[in-house]
Amino acid sequence: MEPVSIDFNPESLMALNVIIAIMMFGVSLELSPKDFKRVLVKPKAPIIGLIIQFIILPLVTCMVTWWLKVDPLLAMGMILVASCPGGTFSNIMTWMAKGNVAVSVSMTGVSSLAASFMTPFNFALYAWLNPYTRDLLTEISIDPISLLLLVTMVLGLPLVFGMIAGQKFPSLSRKVEKPLRISAMLVMLILAGIAFAKNTDQFLEYFDLFFILVVAHNGLALLLGYFGAYLAGLPESHRRAISLEVGIQNGALALLIIFTFFPQASGMLLIAAFWGVWHLVSGLLLSTIWSRVSTEKSESDSRTAEVS
Repeated sequence: MEPVSIDFNPESLMALNVIIAIMMFGVSLELSPKDFKRVLVKPKAPIIGLIIQFIILPLVTCMVTWWLKVDPLLAMGMILVASCPGGTFSNIMTWMAKGNVAVSVSMTGVSSLAASFMTPFNFALYAWLNPYTRDLLTEISIDPISLLLLVTMVLGLPLVFGMIAGQKFPSLSRKVEKPLRISAMLVMLILAGIAFAKNTDQFLEYFDLFFILVVAHNGLALLLGYFGAYLAGLPESHRRAISLEVGIQNGALALLIIFTFFPQASGMLLIAAFWGVWHLVSGLLLSTIWSRVSTEKSESDSRTAEVS
């Protein structure tokens, strides 16, 4: 796949940084210290979910892209997406799916904080371990400190400030939380649209390839989350929460990283942009199915089960 230079000026990148930080701030308004305390008091479910999200998914993604000899640019996009934390809509989808929202919220908070370190680390590690992407990673030569600072600025700090604001101004938080979530979805779609608009030829030429890769990769993430929780002996409501947390990635962050550090990597852009659209479709579809096929027992678990 031939690299294509993306015309994205510094002012536009700064605007994207601010927008995504505002998105994260809005998502964090509903978080509180008790969501993190849950992980310490009853850690089993969120810790299992975070292990799947930050260790198993990136590792399996690296192995599969290596085994299938996926085009290096596409493989780099898949590894980057797998290295990102959970997306902003996983909590809503978990609630729709009658999953355990406490598990979902705990994972969202912890993963967003952990992503400041884990996203740059996992991306650099697994892109280097895959021999087909190693040369490309070296050729692009990212600055890990700059990547760490970027993720911290757009995820870590807004999350902390959002939690503080949510605790101090709860009534205001309830009013602005929904509009900010809607704005987050619009930003995700706009970012995806920019990526597609700048790479129309590649989008048409490679659609069948990256469509299959994204759908299969997203399905793999959802399955890893669900069956990992199943093998750990967690109840149905916890499995659903973990599945959606692992399968709904922060595509906006992936696109921002690509725009900032890899503007010439059209393959990475196509993977991240299509993932940002597809995971909303797959997540909503799965949540709708789960909401309708729940047994009485699993519905009861969803309402009453605590984080194990």
